[in-house]
Amino acid sequence: MPYKTKGPISVAAYMRQCLTSPDGGYYTSQTQGRDQFGQKGDFVTSPEISQIFGELVGIWMVAEWIAQGRKSEGVYIMEVGPGRGTLMDDALRTIRNFPPFAAAIDSVYLVEASSSLRKAQKQLLCGDAAMQETETGFQSTSKHSEQLRITWCEDVRFVPKDATKTPFIIAHEFFDALPIHVFQSIAPAPDSPITTSMAGALPSSSASRQAQESQWRELVVSPTSAPNRFLATEGELKAAENQPDFQLTQSKASTPHSLYLPELSPRYKALRSQPSSVIEISPESQFYAADFATRIGGGTSSVAPSHQSHATIPTSDQSASRTTPASVSSSSNRSSEPPITKSHPSGAALILDYGPTSTVPNNSLRGIQSHARVSPFTEPGRVDLSVDVDFVALAEAAIRSSPNVEVHGPVEQGIWLEAMGGRERVGQLVRGAIARANKRQESLEGGRNEGAEMGKKDGLREDVERIEAGWQRLVDRGSQGMGRIYKAMAILPYVEAETGGRKRRPVGFGGDVTV
Repeated sequence: MPYKTKGPISVAAYMRQCLTSPDGGYYTSQTQGRDQFGQKGDFVTSPEISQIFGELVGIWMVAEWIAQGRKSEGVYIMEVGPGRGTLMDDALRTIRNFPPFAAAIDSVYLVEASSSLRKAQKQLLCGDAAMQETETGFQSTSKHSEQLRITWCEDVRFVPKDATKTPFIIAHEFFDALPIHVFQSIAPAPDSPITTSMAGALPSSSASRQAQESQWRELVVSPTSAPNRFLATEGELKAAENQPDFQLTQSKASTPHSLYLPELSPRYKALRSQPSSVIEISPESQFYAADFATRIGGGTSSVAPSHQSHATIPTSDQSASRTTPASVSSSSNRSSEPPITKSHPSGAALILDYGPTSTVPNNSLRGIQSHARVSPFTEPGRVDLSVDVDFVALAEAAIRSSPNVEVHGPVEQGIWLEAMGGRERVGQLVRGAIARANKRQESLEGGRNEGAEMGKKDGLREDVERIEAGWQRLVDRGSQGMGRIYKAMAILPYVEAETGGRKRRPVGFGGDVTV
């Protein structure tokens, strides 16, 4: 991507340009023979590793539908960042086995900005069905049911908000690609004038106060300085050939973002007094979490002022959690849409991504190319960019936006998949592979061929190994295993605990469901 800049820009602006620019963005451009996903691409996601992942997501939606009273109509599914559609395809195939829930689903919404990915999703989910353009995007018919509409929207704000509907929202490896602002705390410098780089000088009273306190400086993306080819040594010139076009530098003065965003949460404020502390904040991520919450519990996704609500706060044991009151402060407004009044909160959101359980992410911006980590400033637009997700910030944004939701998790992906019955599903798939192999063997009993029989056994062994290896990769809880670094978090309608009873927890988060 021909990406040039004369001066520093925020990390958020850089990420947005590299990933979703219509002119050469990583996800929005289409290059012949290029696929970001799979073994031949840059990364492999959980749904591509094993069908079990998407199937368990489908089971989770079914379980929540049952727990919330089995609504017979007005249900819709929404997935943000659906990749190639593999997760949704596996989930819908699973949901088809529960006809009452399948019949209650009016529509499936896929929030996707990439035209090439929309085409791949349509082919997988709808087959040869026609794709028609609508006022808000595109629409086709699911291959799993002629009555089920699949609708594509480029932005979540195009997905209708209806207080009478029950949404089931999926966000898998979505938040890790949303832009972040990065800030670093610096020690007080009384003799240094305090100015802003974009908004003029601060009032003298503010400057005096800030001169006595640690301050946040925004880390920005700047062009890399090339050595003077007449004055530099041969070694310096050779080294410069391999350096990225851009680098991360500290802003020389306060920016509007550094004066505002780190003041939104006590978690950030507590780190300001520690010089050199680095924090990452994603206003866009918080907007999406707020949007999910208002669809489920009502409220406003522009994020209302602080109030008392409830969130599940992770304890030292990541497999457990406890429900406590949480008071959080206001956040940035992205939209001024009117609040939604939902008399009966319903629905659920499931977020599956990677990041720390409770700490503020820092220094997590990375580039990914051909299944390896590379500099995020190498080949802008041709390298995937990723960051750690701040799950606590998402929880704060959700409960801040709606007084009628609660948050559970995050829990490690390995724990969540095990609790959802994934190991039992592995057994089912293995038994199914053996049964199919035996059936093929019986059909060949008339004309025995020793070579063919050996081939069948090898094929069965490969099928079983593939099933078991895929599962083990998803639940691996080693230091860098997917089962540990990936987390699951849920946003649900807030329900008071019965007098003298225990509060309900969702399936996968320490709870169960009565069928």
